[in-house]
Parts: sequence; structure tokens; C-alpha cells
Amino acid sequence: MSDTLVAAVNRARGCAGFLPVEAVAALADDGVLVLDPFSALVSPGVTLAAGVTLWPGTVIQATEGGEVTVGSGTRLFPGTRIVAAGARVTIGADTEIGEEGGFTIKADHPDGLIEIGSRVRLLGAGSLALDNHIGDGAQVLGAIRMQNCRLQAGGCHRDPDPDRRGGVLKGSGVARGLTVPTGMVIQAFGLFSEAPLRPQTFFHPKQRT
Repeated sequence: MSDTLVAAVNRARGCAGFLPVEAVAALADDGVLVLDPFSALVSPGVTLAAGVTLWPGTVIQATEGGEVTVGSGTRLFPGTRIVAAGARVTIGADTEIGEEGGFTIKADHPDGLIEIGSRVRLLGAGSLALDNHIGDGAQVLGAIRMQNCRLQAGGCHRDPDPDRRGGVLKGSGVARGLTVPTGMVIQAFGLFSEAPLRPQTFFHPKQRT
């Protein structure tokens, strides 16, 4: 890419509040793996720990004094968009966001907070808005629009005992104001408030020894 074209790209990035291409590429000096600095957009106010992976097409934006922090080993797959507008988004370590269709996380009201723990999986084109707490090991699997939900912490999806895993939402539709305890899951295709709360062993029976 010519210097003239890079300069034009950087001007456009600056107008939208994002770092220039060179600054995104320089995140590698802090241990961040940036697979394509030309397609990854990162703004000032974003803190990425060593070991974070940014796949092409990821967007991380902090505006109006907002803050985004992402923990070590977390992977942001193509189509992931994280926005903190006058609010905070915190993401723990070794979390997977955006595989199987991207994912949107948007905290955009004053003093808003979206907390995402470690070893979490957010997959399949879903979204988090308003305030949400996604505990360690919890999962959101599918195109689910979440608002003001709480998935309680537990083991990750590889924990051999499903009853000890973090809370899970799976399917597609809208989830508002729900709490999913450790070891439990709600599967729905529409309104999650109308679907039953089931133990994860309903979907993943324990292995007999």
C-alpha cells in the first residue's frame, strides 16, 4: 500500500476516533497479536493485555471517556465490535468472542458497565447492551440480544461436570433481565423469558465412570 493511501486511511481513522494503522501494528510491541492492522480498528482508551489476538475486522472503540480493557489470551474473532461510550467494558483472560458470525458488545449509557469474565465464550452473532455481567466460564451461543442479564460464574465449557459450568444462554432471540445460575442453561428461539431453566446435564449428560 502506498504512503499516500496509508495517509488517507489514517486521516479517515482519525476523523472516526481510531488509531492510525502504524499505532495498531505497534500493539505487537506489547505482545498483542494483530493479524491485519489495516482492518482492525482500535481507539484510544482501549487497554489490551499481552496475548490478546485481534482477527481481521475487529472494532474496539472507547468514546466520551469510556474504557475498554481486554485480558491476556482473549481472542477477538472477525466481526467482533466492542463499544464503550461514556461507560466501561471489561473482559477477562482466555475468552473467545465473535467466532461463528461475530458479536457486538455496546455499553453506551452514563456509568454503564458490561463485565465479561475469563474463559467465557460469546459466539454466533449475538449482542450485549445496557448492563450485563457474564461470569467466568459462562457462554452465549447464538444470535441472542441480551440486556441487563447475569450469567453466573463456574467452570468453562470443558469442565467435565456440566453442573459446575458457568451459566449458558443458547439459541436465538431476546433475553432481558435474566439470571442464569451456575450449571444451568436456557435454550430459546424467541423470548428467553418464556423458556424453561434447565440443568446443563439436560443437554450434556455426565459421563458414567
